[in-house]
Amino acid sequence: MPSFTALPDLALRSHGGAVLAASDESFAEKEALIRPGRPAFQAETFGNKGQVYDGWETRRRRGEPGHDWAIVRLGMPGVIRGVVIDTAWFKGNYPPYASVEATELPGHPSVDELRAADWVEIVPRGELKGDAEHAFEVSGERRYTHVRLNMFPDGGIARLRVHGEVRADLSVYEGLGLDLAALANGALVTACSNEFYSAPNNAIAPGLARHQAEGWETARRRQEGNEWLVIRLAARGVISLAEIDTTNLLFNAPAEVKLTGLDGDREFELLPRTRLQPDTPHRFRLERREPVTSVRVDIYPDGGLARIRLLGTLTQG
Repeated sequence: MPSFTALPDLALRSHGGAVLAASDESFAEKEALIRPGRPAFQAETFGNKGQVYDGWETRRRRGEPGHDWAIVRLGMPGVIRGVVIDTAWFKGNYPPYASVEATELPGHPSVDELRAADWVEIVPRGELKGDAEHAFEVSGERRYTHVRLNMFPDGGIARLRVHGEVRADLSVYEGLGLDLAALANGALVTACSNEFYSAPNNAIAPGLARHQAEGWETARRRQEGNEWLVIRLAARGVISLAEIDTTNLLFNAPAEVKLTGLDGDREFELLPRTRLQPDTPHRFRLERREPVTSVRVDIYPDGGLARIRLLGTLTQG
């Protein structure tokens, strides 16, 4: 898969995405498009609408004009770098063609307002194959809040992945505190020593980790040193509270953690090397109140973290 798939999925349900409307979902529900994980399938499993699919499937069009579509609200608005349309398990009922459009609307628009919006084509109509992942790169620097998946004329699509860079509206936090390390606010893991079991951006994802795979976990370290990651904050700010969560990590939590603040050429200690407990949300007040743009998280010697929250306030400039 292309490099853009390493970027966060802006539409993922667990990132706050939602499928707001679809032209039809007679055979399989539209909400499946943005579910986490790979599509599941069990042959000869029939419901009252036919074979059960983990995806979105519309009825067969019988000569009427038009095509089927689904509108998705991005849980994390941003700049889209690429789209993956996955027809997994749809072999005789996939659409032969698809396209993707995008738009930006402020606030909380209704479906009618979205349907009347100005949509920009970001993925031109292209050919699809059955039971396959199709990756399409997207160019441009425009910020989007919603996408519309079009399939021609009908059929089934298992998953839609919309990868990109988060561009959150941080003006709502003016005068308030926020999680400067939140993926949803525009933070991003820019470097990591090891991601053998799970991706480091999981540690700054929205919500709580339901199991180990929804956090960040490294391989067992067999050499000297320790594992680490670097978080580029949503914006320059002063961190007051660090939350280091090892929930679900019973026998593979790190023994200790250390936080280092980075701001240009400056580097200074925010949290000294501190003991951690397994399966525990830890909260540490930070005494050094200086602005930073990034934070390095060192864990000793290895292991996993469910979530990292760095609560603070934005600075001017």
